Amino acid sequence: MPELPEVETVRRGLHGLIVGRVFKAVDHDNPKSFPNVPDDIKQFLIGSKVVDVRRRAKVLMIDLSSGCTLVIHLKMTGQLVFIDRKLVGSKSNIANEVRFAGGHPSDSLVGSLPDKSTRVVFYFKDETHLYFNDQRKFGWIRIIPTDEVENLDFMKKVGPEPLEDNFTSKEFTECFMRRSKTSIKAALLDQSVIAGVGNIYADESLWAAKIHPSTLVGNLSSVKLKLLYEAVRLIMNLAIEKGGSTDRNYVDAEGKKGSYLSFAKVFRREGQPCLSCGTEIIKLRVAGRGTHICPVCQIL
Repeated sequence: MPELPEVETVRRGLHGLIVGRVFKAVDHDNPKSFPNVPDDIKQFLIGSKVVDVRRRAKVLMIDLSSGCTLVIHLKMTGQLVFIDRKLVGSKSNIANEVRFAGGHPSDSLVGSLPDKSTRVVFYFKDETHLYFNDQRKFGWIRIIPTDEVENLDFMKKVGPEPLEDNFTSKEFTECFMRRSKTSIKAALLDQSVIAGVGNIYADESLWAAKIHPSTLVGNLSSVKLKLLYEAVRLIMNLAIEKGGSTDRNYVDAEGKKGSYLSFAKVFRREGQPCLSCGTEIIKLRVAGRGTHICPVCQIL
């Protein structure tokens, strides 16, 4: 599932590409992926202009001039692909394609669209397109009145944004101490504690803070929790800078692939030496997830 840096990378790319564009039409093949009634589509989507693209945790929001918002959850295999096809020369039939894509890494990010994974196609008046692809059909796009988005169950339950300027180490510690009898890995993955941290960045942050993922939150000192706070913010900001962790078939607004995994210190490095002490990285299971650690640097 895309994590906060991947979703934030998609948000930034789409913000620069679709704000100001006007919806002309929409097609969809699966009511689970686009559970909206025809009257709402006609009244609040068609003819409306994109005024903003926002993110909360791992959820994207496209605000519309109609006073509604497209709330988008990519879930496990969701993708968003924006394509602008322009003909080269007045008499040419050769298209010069501008493409931005993000989400689950599969060939649909870079292949011809629509394809068998395409669930929703948005058509803008300027002949550009936004595709929502989802192999497993868990993701969805809903039309919600903008002032009601914050009342969605998910929005009310999700924890604070870890990268906000006003989110302090003290608040971070308070959030986690409410889960004092939980392993720190499980707490990091719990979206009601803080928003947007998934398996990759949990492993990376715990390694950077030299904390074993099975350690109970209540057994961590305030110093260790502050180190973890700093690690989470540093690593996730670096991942955003590098375009996320999607290491194959990811294409950003400049045509570049996500590159964070080339900088990863522990994730997917089992059998390789720890970059801090040289001990072999191992993979174990914590909180039901594959977990990468250095058994020397991260002693339980």
